Amino acid sequence: MIGGIVMSQSNLEKQEAKLKALNQKIKDEKNKIEQRLGKQIISQSNLDYANLSNDQIKILAKQFSEFLKVKLVDH
Repeated sequence: MIGGIVMSQSNLEKQEAKLKALNQKIKDEKNKIEQRLGKQIISQSNLDYANLSNDQIKILAKQFSEFLKVKLVDH
C-alpha cells in the first residue's frame, strides 16, 4: 500500500508541475498580447514614449477602455 501512495504522490507532483508550467505559459502569452496591443496603440496614435508619464498612461488607458465599452454596446 505504501508503494501505491508514493506512486500516486509522484503522479500528483508531476501533474502539479505540468499545471504550473501551463499557467506560466498562459501568463507569458497574456503579457505578449498586452505588450503588442500597447505598442500598436502607441504607434497608431503617434504618441511619444518619452512624454508618457504613468498618470498619462492611466488616463489614456481609461479613455480607451471607455471608448471600447461604448463600441461594444453599440454592436
